[in-house]
Amino acid sequence: MKGYRFSYRDTSFFSDFICDYIEGENNLKEFYGRNPTLKSFLDQIKDKSIEYPENSRKILFKILKQQYKRINNLSKDVKNNIEAIASPKTFVITTAHQLNILTGPMYFIYKIISAINLCKVLAKTYPQYNFVPIYWMATEDHDFDEISNFNFKGINFKWERENAGSVGDFSLVGLKEVFDLYFNNLGQSPNSKKIKELVEKSYLSSNNLSNATRAIVNEIFGDYGLVVLDPNEKKLKELFIPYLKNEINLCTCKISVDKTNDLIKKKYNHKYDAQVNPRDINLFFLLEQGRKRIIKNKDGFILDKTDLKYSKNEILNNIKKYPEKFSPNVLMRPLYQEVILPNICYIGGSTELSYWLELKLYFDSQKIIFPIILNRNSALLLNSKTAKKINKLNLGYNDFFLNKDSLIDKKIRQISDLDLDLSFLKESLENQFKYLQGLVLKTDKSFKGAVEAQLVKQKKGIDYLEKRLIKAQKKKLSDHVERLKLVYEDIFPNGELQERVVNFTFFYELYGEKFIQNLIDYFDPLSNEFDVIEFEE
Repeated sequence: MKGYRFSYRDTSFFSDFICDYIEGENNLKEFYGRNPTLKSFLDQIKDKSIEYPENSRKILFKILKQQYKRINNLSKDVKNNIEAIASPKTFVITTAHQLNILTGPMYFIYKIISAINLCKVLAKTYPQYNFVPIYWMATEDHDFDEISNFNFKGINFKWERENAGSVGDFSLVGLKEVFDLYFNNLGQSPNSKKIKELVEKSYLSSNNLSNATRAIVNEIFGDYGLVVLDPNEKKLKELFIPYLKNEINLCTCKISVDKTNDLIKKKYNHKYDAQVNPRDINLFFLLEQGRKRIIKNKDGFILDKTDLKYSKNEILNNIKKYPEKFSPNVLMRPLYQEVILPNICYIGGSTELSYWLELKLYFDSQKIIFPIILNRNSALLLNSKTAKKINKLNLGYNDFFLNKDSLIDKKIRQISDLDLDLSFLKESLENQFKYLQGLVLKTDKSFKGAVEAQLVKQKKGIDYLEKRLIKAQKKKLSDHVERLKLVYEDIFPNGELQERVVNFTFFYELYGEKFIQNLIDYFDPLSNEFDVIEFEE
């Protein structure tokens, strides 16, 4: 296995906002806590030790013990990590994700590996503490369309069913038929059979999506000590009651986030467009028929798309009696996480970090320490067959970060027996027009505009001719163009990063269990670089 690293900015797949955060742009520093450096983690540990209550730790430990009663084949490392949660010397590294079928796109795997690897680095650096990787299951999520499918070998396998209620509680009716179709597209190798076993031990042996997700994640990462948490528990929600009341009484989330977004525009970039805009109330109410947004109006509160109405006192009484019925939205979920966990770092993708950077003032208002936020590992994986094709094309991996048309133009220029670069003509033209401009200044300055317009027109003419020449060469060298297109579309399906489309089982079928181990061995959670990895047969 060989690896190559590139800056996130050079890939062109990540926003300037996130690249600036990763590179430590000064104008963003007030919008987060500590930088993800080893020294910063020690400072974060000390602050979290003071903030995190012993009672919260006891409740978390008890909940995890209860949730893991459903898993029979617990590894020694998972058992030890759950037991370690009870110790005040234990801190967690958290990543969160939806309950995507068969884990969904590849980046689900990368998130978890980043958390596992960061714990390993911290354990080696600070052996006096324990570090536990946590996967926070978004069981209360209600966006079924986002999680209901996965991509394997270019085929989209989709689970068709009605969307009703929190996805974690979904029964798995109809999912077996989806996996039957998927199995038909698997081979007969030992690795293919192992994938079938993973599915059978999780989705085909569970009663709901939450349990199935915990089971498959445990099958893949149990030997690395990953602990899976379902936060949709009454005892955990009780710890969040003061913050639920604050949201109803004072709408602090909206006030703080709106202020932050205005400051980012003022101090960072006036064109900044917020990743998530807050609502007056950033909470949902859980009903049997689904998770309904709580809307504030002049008379009190209503539940979106229902006839249900509540006064403020009724809502507050419900929070006191039934906190488990209240579900934080995307902007309040991070606060809930930090209230109930001894967490020192959150690991997420670029989209997640974008909205985390909106939340520092909100955390400050609630007197909760803002965690270190870390960009997860991100990668392009190449099997040996694809790597060989790229090498034969005589192009570097960085060339593929160009858009497809620019990449093809570059290759055509490279292999053409004609010089298609007409920039020398434009340079010559500019020199000639400098002479003309000199004459104009000495004769009649009113001609200046006409001369400049003529220069622009003739340069455009050269550009047009250059494009026509390249187009003609593309036609002449169409075999090269088609081969290049196939490689590009293979590694960037639909023009997107591979990790946002392809399911991990594509590579697992090729390389088996060592695929996960190889990624764990290779990834550096603190590298802040994009990886291109070649796998060997």
